[in-house]
Amino acid sequence: MPNVHNTAEQPTFMQRQYAFAARIRDPQNAPAPADVEPRRMDVYEELFYNNIQDFLANAFPVLRKLHDDEKWHALVRDYFATHRAHTPLFHEMPREFLHYLQNERGEREGDYPFMLQLAHYEWIELELLTAEDKLPDYDADGDLLSGSPVLSPLTRILSYHYAVQQIGPEHIPQQADETPTHLLVYRDLDDVIGFIELNPVTARLLQLISEQPGQSARQLLEQIAAELQHPNPQTVIDGGHEILRDLKQRNIILGTKIL
Repeated sequence: MPNVHNTAEQPTFMQRQYAFAARIRDPQNAPAPADVEPRRMDVYEELFYNNIQDFLANAFPVLRKLHDDEKWHALVRDYFATHRAHTPLFHEMPREFLHYLQNERGEREGDYPFMLQLAHYEWIELELLTAEDKLPDYDADGDLLSGSPVLSPLTRILSYHYAVQQIGPEHIPQQADETPTHLLVYRDLDDVIGFIELNPVTARLLQLISEQPGQSARQLLEQIAAELQHPNPQTVIDGGHEILRDLKQRNIILGTKIL
C-alpha cells in the first residue's frame, strides 16, 4: 500500500503513531516500533486483526465457508494491509471490503470467479438492514395498472452472471451461467430481509418502474410486450398486473404515484 503520509516531516509523536498503525496493519512487512514491548505489540496486532476478521466472517458467511483457514486469512490480511478505508464507521467495513475486491485486489490465481458477485449479494443484506426507511408519498389505493407504481426504497433489484443464492460448499460453479440470475432483495415492515428470484419479465418490469417513474404500469407492460414481440400483448399486461398485486401484498410496491 502506498504511503500517503510523508512521516519525515511530521512531529515525532505522529511518526510513532504511523509506525504503530503500519505494524498493526501489516506485521509481516512493517517493522515494530522500537519503543514498544514486543509482547504488547503482539496483543495489539492480534486484537485489531481478530476484530476485522470476525466482522468480515459474519458479514460474508458463505464466502468464509468457501475458503479454508489459510486462504481466508490470507485474503483478510491483504485487505487489512493494503486497503485505505474511506470511513471510520465500523458497520461500513463490508462496503470497504467490497470496494477492495472490486477495485484493488484484481484477478489472482486461486480466487473464485464469482467471488465479487457473491460478496455483493451478501453485502446487500447488511446494506438494506442499515438503510434509511424514509418512504416517498404514494397512494396506497391507487390503480396498479393505470397508475405509476411506487417501488419501496427498501428494495434492491440485482442481476448476476452466477446463481449466487445457490452457491455454497456443496455447490461451487466453475463458470458463469448462460443466462443471468435476477434477484429482488427487500426489507419488509418488520425489518426482515426477504429474497425473491425473478423471472426475466418481472425483473424487466421492476427495472422500468425504477427507471421510468412517471409511466403507468400499463405503458411499461406494453413496452415489455413489444420488446418480447409477444403475439398477444394483453397476456403480458394481465400477467404483469398479477405480479404487481403480489408485490404490493409484500410491500415491495407501495401503491401508485400521487398526481
